Amino acid sequence: MRLHLVDGTFELFRAHYSKRPSHTGPRGDDLKATLGVVHSMLTLLQDTSEQVTHLAVAFDNPIVSFRNDLFAGYKSDEGMEPALRAQFDLVEDAVRSLGITVWSMNEFEADDALATGAARWRDQVDQVRILTPDKDLGQCLVGERVVQVDVIRKKVIDEAALLERRGIKPESIPDWLALTGDDADGIPGLQGFGEKSATGVLAKFVHLEHIPPDAKDWPAGIRGADKLAATLRESRDAARLYRTLATLRTDVPLAESLEDLRYKGTAEVDFDELCRALGAKDDLRQRVPKWT
Repeated sequence: MRLHLVDGTFELFRAHYSKRPSHTGPRGDDLKATLGVVHSMLTLLQDTSEQVTHLAVAFDNPIVSFRNDLFAGYKSDEGMEPALRAQFDLVEDAVRSLGITVWSMNEFEADDALATGAARWRDQVDQVRILTPDKDLGQCLVGERVVQVDVIRKKVIDEAALLERRGIKPESIPDWLALTGDDADGIPGLQGFGEKSATGVLAKFVHLEHIPPDAKDWPAGIRGADKLAATLRESRDAARLYRTLATLRTDVPLAESLEDLRYKGTAEVDFDELCRALGAKDDLRQRVPKWT
């Protein structure tokens, strides 16, 4: 039994900026992104290698959260293409029409919902598979029980793979992002720290507060260690704030039980309404794996 948790916001953006043909709905609006997400979800449900039994998709709606109150530079809807922003509600309705549980996040983020679902149900399933390439989800990995599926590179990242790739364990990911920054989320990081230098100190010291203030106590081979140590001494408060921003919450009040996430199929009447709303072709019906 597997629990698939999908980053719906990532899927929406991926579909919008993909090379898929443009698609205009019956009322003349751009619905390429929503139709692309529908196709992605049907592909997942049809994929016999994924063996989907339980499934939920999380969306940011809107792209603001409690983190925007903590840091003005955190990601938001500002500057988003209107055609993409206009589909936020529609894509949620479309995914629900497929018989899939949707988590629509406002105060929290979609990633917080994914982290909460993984933490809540990981001991009740054979495996939790988090479908997103976002680096911050690496903090959720637990052995081979909770893994991340990079749908772009078609790679499965478990805890061992994360250690091999990043040189750190899951618990250090928020600290690592605090030092290196995360452009996708608007976290600037500390000046001078790159992936190698951040990995060098965190592989040994795990968390920010355990990193010695003097570079002479750091592992050998970290380029510019003296300057980096000085930067960290001067910016520890900022680094702690950035770590807070990068730390995913696992206390999102999700109403569903694990059984509620079991995929039971798509209702024909709901799917027919979806196809009409999207102006989708009739052959889309042939892709539905199960009817309720």
